[in-house]
Amino acid sequence: MKKLTTQVAIIGAGPSGLLLGQLLARQGIENIIIERVSSEYVLGRIRAGILEQGFVELVRRAGVNKRMDREGEVHDGFLIWANDKLTRIDLKNLTGGKSVLCYGQTEITRDLMEARSESGLLTCYESSELELHDITASKPYLSFEHAGEKYELLCDYIAGCDGFHGVSRTSIPENLRKEHERVYPFGWLGLLADTPPVNEELIYCKTQRGFALASRRSATRSRYYIQCSLEDRVEQWSDTAFWEELKQRLPPDAADKLVTGPSIEKSIAPLRSFVCEPMQYGNLFLVGDAAHIVPPTGAKGLNLAASDVATLSTIFERVYNEGDKQCTGQYSAIALRRVWHGERFSWWMSNMLHRFDTAVDNALAPQTFERFMHSELDFYLNSDAGKRVMAQQYVGLPYESLRVSS
Repeated sequence: MKKLTTQVAIIGAGPSGLLLGQLLARQGIENIIIERVSSEYVLGRIRAGILEQGFVELVRRAGVNKRMDREGEVHDGFLIWANDKLTRIDLKNLTGGKSVLCYGQTEITRDLMEARSESGLLTCYESSELELHDITASKPYLSFEHAGEKYELLCDYIAGCDGFHGVSRTSIPENLRKEHERVYPFGWLGLLADTPPVNEELIYCKTQRGFALASRRSATRSRYYIQCSLEDRVEQWSDTAFWEELKQRLPPDAADKLVTGPSIEKSIAPLRSFVCEPMQYGNLFLVGDAAHIVPPTGAKGLNLAASDVATLSTIFERVYNEGDKQCTGQYSAIALRRVWHGERFSWWMSNMLHRFDTAVDNALAPQTFERFMHSELDFYLNSDAGKRVMAQQYVGLPYESLRVSS
């Protein structure tokens, strides 16, 4: 059995775990990352690409922003196509100058991996048999296997950045955690292609055929989504079938400009809203998808993980630089306040923009619900007050500061 020690053990080498590790390292706080899969597998995950300003500033604080600042595209607005009308949500004017940045999660992850490697920080990829021990004790530890060896990692704190299916959340006793979940009756079929996007800004589409999203990764790479049945399989959708269906859901001008091509990646993602409370147990802190999941409609998943990281990194900086251990108890309440705002916004956007063919929440008939959502969209898209509320949520709420411990 090999013994390792560190101050903060981080489980998961996705963007949240890597970003937390980078921020801590720059403050002189020791950390080791344990990851279940390979680095190649992590980089192969195709995810979101719209970053709130808070996230962008956090990446700059981590010193991993050179390529992001050079290649990322600032978006000052987005479009909604509904009821045969195209409406622009002018983020910059509606929020007093705020915007979002288009830069793929894969690229953020790659930048963070390279920075961690250059700093010589330890990441144990392809680790197995991971277990958490003595979480409520002063010195918790992890046990795991890596490269044919068994390890124990002794630490002060554990950051669970290992996603919905990781071991962190389930290490909290079941009787001490409450889980809130809503599973949506549809999924998103996504396609990535090296084709020029149909528009410089994202287009969210609500149609009788279902939802669609025209997104982008760069001037030469596009990401598109269409609402599909949960019973659909990727193999049932040829590239040709996807492009033909997408054309019927886009605004006519965008459909005319659509350039098709072979897919680089194609997948179906189910949609769910999920929150685990609390996000802390003893010296274990849940971060990102380990504690909460949102439907991607509002572009909040990665951004909520970033706000968790911002709060937790600030807590650890205060613990190690100021000796204030009491501040750790603030994490769950601060993180959850922002999480629930993001959950509500993503749920609301999903309800307004998708087509429901089954009863909603076992209460409303689809036709009744559709009339409610038609009215909702009509108000928000045709009033300055409605657009402003949408824009403020989309660019992201401010990060909450820690209280001064008594």
